[in-house]
Amino acid sequence: MTDDEFDLLDELYFLQSYDYLKNKLGWEDERLLVTLDLLLQKAWIKCYSGPEEEIFTPPALKENGNELYYLASKQGLLRHNTR
Repeated sequence: MTDDEFDLLDELYFLQSYDYLKNKLGWEDERLLVTLDLLLQKAWIKCYSGPEEEIFTPPALKENGNELYYLASKQGLLRHNTR
């Protein structure tokens, strides 16, 4: 797990919007979207189109990742806590 992955998962114990993550971490869009995509590929996060609307097919994060919400998955939380 990279430091960026760890720092991002640290913010995803609760459902968070893209804007919240961007402001909290202070990262540029490219860095945030790439890290979100890596976590999604590892199944360490879940994506939501709204606060109660989980997306079950992998979204195109580079196109609309800034409109979504994110939450660590059980696997992601376990990895984060065992680092």
